[in-house]
Amino acid sequence: MPALETYKGAYLWKYVPNFAAAITFGVLFLVLTLAHTYKAYKHRTWYAIPFITGGFSEPMGYACRAIATHHTGALVPFLLQAIFLLLPPCLFAGTLYMVYSRVVRATHGERFSYVSPRWCTRIFIAGDLLCLNIQSTGAGFLPKPKLVNAGNGVIVTGLGLQVLIFAGFMWCCVLFHRKFSLHLRNTGQTVDVPWESVLWMLYGTSVLISIRNIFRLVEFIAGHDGYLNSNEWTVYVFDGVLMLLVMISFYVWYPPQLQIEEIGTESMIELTGEDNNVPQNEPSRK
Repeated sequence: MPALETYKGAYLWKYVPNFAAAITFGVLFLVLTLAHTYKAYKHRTWYAIPFITGGFSEPMGYACRAIATHHTGALVPFLLQAIFLLLPPCLFAGTLYMVYSRVVRATHGERFSYVSPRWCTRIFIAGDLLCLNIQSTGAGFLPKPKLVNAGNGVIVTGLGLQVLIFAGFMWCCVLFHRKFSLHLRNTGQTVDVPWESVLWMLYGTSVLISIRNIFRLVEFIAGHDGYLNSNEWTVYVFDGVLMLLVMISFYVWYPPQLQIEEIGTESMIELTGEDNNVPQNEPSRK
């Protein structure tokens, strides 16, 4: 019978992890990640690799939670599940930033983006990597009783920074959306690419990731003895379910072609629908 065990006299867990829930979520994430992997390979959308990497991190985290059900006093599964479940949103975000840049370039809307597509990707991904390093460092302190508070503080810093970065990213998306829509209305131009649907997908996934980050932020601020850390259902509702929705949304609403192709000395971004493999990035007048 699973029971709480101590590690060097201290409890790592405030509850016995639910084995069935961990296995169920692990399988769901694995299936979705394999689907994303196949789609990226089929359409050569290599910018989705960070997203896929984050997807594989999720089942590894839940597998560690399943192992911890019968080993609540073991350090390794506790530490690995904390790291593997903390990092995916940062990796998901890396692909979302690249998607935004490609949408701007596909519509030739560079002048309507507050930050140039090239620098937008670099700035946000650099911030994302910083958050990734901060959170992984903080997670490494958690199993050490004397460093738990320090670890929580480091993770809170990383999560808080990630929330701010995501807010800035969504602000850039909204500004581009407003300015480019106004430009199309004023000029009567049309763009034969599904740029708005991609932006709405970015809004939805960004909101879901932000809610998850805020949940984790509150969890670590409340500390090891807080309600969120003491009740397992909150992890699945405010982390697992939200990340599943992010992966589903990205898979369903994201067009299969959004990639840079070299044509002569210039590069062109192709953005097409499921059944159309012809580049459609030229604006046309009504």
